Amino acid sequence: MKLLRDVQRFQLDNGLTLLLKEVHSAPVISFWIWYRVGSRNEVPGITGVSHWVEHMQFKGSKRFPAGTYDRLFSHEGGVFNAMTWMDYTAFFETLPADKILLSLDVESDRMVNSLFDPEEVASERSVIISERSMYENQPPFLLSEEVQNLAIKAHPYHHEVIGWLSDLQTMTRDDLYNHYRRYYAPNNAVAVAVGDFQMGEMVAAIERYFGPLPAQPLPPQSVVQEPPQRGERRVTLRGAGQVVYVNLAFQAPPAKAEDYLPMVVLDGILSGAKSVGGQSVATGRSARIYRSLVSSGIAVEAGSWFTATLDPFLFFFSATVAPEHPAEEVENAFWREIDRMRNELVSLEELTKVLKQSKAQFIYSNESVTSQARWLGFSEVIASTEWFDSYLDRLAAVTAADVQRVAQTYLQREKCTVGYYLPERAQQEETDA
Repeated sequence: MKLLRDVQRFQLDNGLTLLLKEVHSAPVISFWIWYRVGSRNEVPGITGVSHWVEHMQFKGSKRFPAGTYDRLFSHEGGVFNAMTWMDYTAFFETLPADKILLSLDVESDRMVNSLFDPEEVASERSVIISERSMYENQPPFLLSEEVQNLAIKAHPYHHEVIGWLSDLQTMTRDDLYNHYRRYYAPNNAVAVAVGDFQMGEMVAAIERYFGPLPAQPLPPQSVVQEPPQRGERRVTLRGAGQVVYVNLAFQAPPAKAEDYLPMVVLDGILSGAKSVGGQSVATGRSARIYRSLVSSGIAVEAGSWFTATLDPFLFFFSATVAPEHPAEEVENAFWREIDRMRNELVSLEELTKVLKQSKAQFIYSNESVTSQARWLGFSEVIASTEWFDSYLDRLAAVTAADVQRVAQTYLQREKCTVGYYLPERAQQEETDA
């Protein structure tokens, strides 16, 4: 199944890559700009800078002062948003087809003309620190962050996208602006348009708005390679709350690796099929982890999670432990399922079911013009459009032996990082005992 047969690729003289697809089912166009910059490109002292720069991109330029974007796009019946992740920053607008030039105008302007007004920087510092504080009030975030920090020692994936509080408190306007000028450039970006347009007219429009923007010298894209893990790592957090949480994490392959899709299937067998890139859905009730941990009553929620990344990242297991059950019981249940994956071939029935579910999730996640444009850009920055177009064919070729092989390769005890979150209630009970 080839979803990209109608996608055309162009490149402007300044290095901007264009991925364009005509879809005439409705008079709507979705336009995205993807920048090859995220938390992967940050260093100690400025962690969280990419996310903060994304926020500042909504604070205006001389032509579009702060507060005008919402009014402009809402007035034209459009939707807009942005996201920052480990490997990318993306902005998008989905508008009636005859209004799409507004999107091109805004995105080309903020690629080079964002102001980073010092008062706006100070105001947004408070917003982002408040966002960080909100996360810190959630034990699952605290535990996940601690496990991620422990599992990844050298690579910038070590820190969360939002960054460390100490960096958010001390970063300057110049830190933000220099990061913006370093990475926000046409030769570090991908423009994606999907919808009701004529190809030649869209190319000409993008050329008109983005062609005059200058290319920039880009920093090296290489980052520190994560060394292999040589022994189990453990961390226990204690804090407020009434609930125990358990996480396990294993180093895992990147999107372009041969082992990536077998790991996707392994994840599907453990906790249910997910859409392309590992976008999470509720744990399937027929999946192994649900039956073993939730149906048995030892966990309230449990699942696994694996995402597509540019560099090797992590394969996660997580569980919310049921009352009156210890964390060790849930961890042991995870290990039973892991050992089962390592020691036994999955059945043909189970494999076939997950492959069908994964295909359905892939197709459902590409129904609208907005989602099609999203996955085009996502695939281009973390792998390639060819990776995306061959996804279903390669997925269908995964065998039970492939699933067992990656389980044996990656899900080893000496390559595991284990984390417990124990509320103060549990800590007191241990002390009393």
